[in-house]
Amino acid sequence: MIILHALKESEWNKCKNDKFYGEQYIESNGFIHCSDVHTVQNVVWMFLDISEPLVFLCIDTDKVQAEIKWENGGSTDYPHIYGLLNIDAIVNVLPLLKDNNNQFVLNQELQQYVV
Repeated sequence: MIILHALKESEWNKCKNDKFYGEQYIESNGFIHCSDVHTVQNVVWMFLDISEPLVFLCIDTDKVQAEIKWENGGSTDYPHIYGLLNIDAIVNVLPLLKDNNNQFVLNQELQQYVV
């Protein structure tokens, strides 16, 4: 299964050659927030006011070394990674697209992960 994690492209560029990602999230939250393609529209609004380019890390859950727990985030469950994310579990990095009204657009590449 593919889960998604959104972040600034500049942040990704700083760590993409490392072995692991997410230390700042583990320190502040205890886990790395993620979503799946079906629930990403519920959380992506938090990123729409950020003016710099954003990306989605497409994470293959079968390759993640840390524990993943699906936990209640209100009306639905979201995947949380409880430990550093090994970079080799990231199978794709895609832009977070917005339309002219600054609204999220599900791009073609993400649609392949809809099951």
